[in-house]
Parts: sequence; structure tokens; C-alpha cells
Amino acid sequence: MELLETKDPDKRRLLETSERHKLELEREVKSLSDKTERLLINGLIIGGSLALTYFIVSQWGGSKAKKKKKAKAKENVVSAAGFEIESEEAPAIPSLISQIGNKVINQASLILLDIAKEKLLEFLESRKKQDENS
Repeated sequence: MELLETKDPDKRRLLETSERHKLELEREVKSLSDKTERLLINGLIIGGSLALTYFIVSQWGGSKAKKKKKAKAKENVVSAAGFEIESEEAPAIPSLISQIGNKVINQASLILLDIAKEKLLEFLESRKKQDENS
């Protein structure tokens, strides 16, 4: 460092202080970028988990809607042909597997939402500490 080789002690002290501040700022920026990266990764994991849960739920729950649409389409075709058919309602009690699946999905959703809440609280606390330090 050519600038640090000055003979003026005040200038040298100021340059050293400036260099320390510069290094400290670089460390803080690196730390902040690392924290942001971890936060984004956690957000992507949580978002992906929620998307996967939604996809699974829509696949399991979507089959009922498809069956209802097919049943209505069949009734319309038959009634257009002039035949009268009495429609039977599907039983309102879901099967045991469906109940277990719904409970597992509900629990997974609760766990994911709890994790998201914790991460959000940690983020807000860190922002509050940053604001207090500034």
C-alpha cells in the first residue's frame, strides 16, 4: 500500500482506520448475502413443499370432480335421447384411505406453515436488530 507509507502519522492513522472500516463493511456485506441466500433457499424449500402438497391434494381431490363431471355428461346424453334415469347419489362418507390421506396432508400443511412462521419471525427479529444497530 503506497498510501500507508506516508510520513504523516495522522494521515497514516486515518488510512489504517479507513482500511479497517472497508474490510468490516465487506465482511458485513458477505454475511448479509449469505443470510439472504439461506433465507431464499428456505423459502424455496417451503414453497416447493407447499406446491407439492397442493399438487398431491389436487390429484386426490380432483378425481371426485372429474367423476361428477363424467356423471353429469352421461345424464345429459341419456336425457337428450329421451330416456329417464334415476340418478343415485354417491355416499357422503369418505373412505378410510381418503380420511387418512386428508389427515396426513393437513398435518404436513400445518408443519410447513409452522416452519414458515418460525422463519418469518427470525427474519423480522433480525431486521429489527439491524434497524436498532443502524
